[in-house]
Amino acid sequence: MEREIQSFITHLQNNKKTSLNTELSYKRDLNKMMKFMNMQGVFHTSEITQEHLKSYLNHLNQSGFAAATVSRHIASLKAYFHFLSEIQTDLDDITVILKAPKIEKRVPEILTSEEVVQLLNQPKADTPKEIRDKAMLETLYATGIRVSELISLKLTDINLHQGHLVCRDDSKERKIPLGMQSRKALSKYISHARNVLLEDEDEEILFVNCSGQPMSRQGFWKIIKQYSKKAGIKSDITPHTIRHSFAAHLVENGADLRSVQEMLGHSDISTTQIYANISANRIKDVYMKAHPRG
Repeated sequence: MEREIQSFITHLQNNKKTSLNTELSYKRDLNKMMKFMNMQGVFHTSEITQEHLKSYLNHLNQSGFAAATVSRHIASLKAYFHFLSEIQTDLDDITVILKAPKIEKRVPEILTSEEVVQLLNQPKADTPKEIRDKAMLETLYATGIRVSELISLKLTDINLHQGHLVCRDDSKERKIPLGMQSRKALSKYISHARNVLLEDEDEEILFVNCSGQPMSRQGFWKIIKQYSKKAGIKSDITPHTIRHSFAAHLVENGADLRSVQEMLGHSDISTTQIYANISANRIKDVYMKAHPRG
């Protein structure tokens, strides 16, 4: 079974061009399944029955895994068995019986426009560190990119003259506009602070820490926590909160979902739809509070 799992992972690498994180996730899920099957005395994929799969899913549910986690495991099993059934004609795809559990979509935590302004105004931009922090926060809110994408930006990904940045994700790239405030903050950082912080003049990464090394996820999380506390924001803010706020505020102010989907890099517009629901709920709240007969 181990050899077949590795064959599947190699197929993902060579033919599907999946990201390393996706491949690791599939491998983790399938190794977990293999370990369970081995404990049941099943050592070959061809020996696995639909009853074995049902027992495995019961095991996951009884172990307290969240519905989203169980759903991901089912997706991994389906992809694996579908692959094997295509290359081994005598092997049926037994995962056709599996149905993912319903996942309750949680409304993402977002900041109000006023809270965003409070947060972005915290770095006073008097020191190289604060100039950098201001540029990072402004860029995050201006573009809605993920924290992993923010810290991976290279100096050459920024085009201040044309007012956009290029963001790369899983071999795809998208061009995202930069607003006036983010361009101003980036320009100040690049011309006045970055060279002061740099340790290696050949460093390509845009944002570096105080030791001149590329900024880490943990380092930026600390920056967010520091300034949210100074801003007096009581909710627990993460970089993803800024991403959610970016999207929700765009939709609230009339942006179409397709454009927001493109900027966020969502492969499925249903993922972006949640921001329209947030906007609709806010309008309803305003109506109920403000209308004389609400």
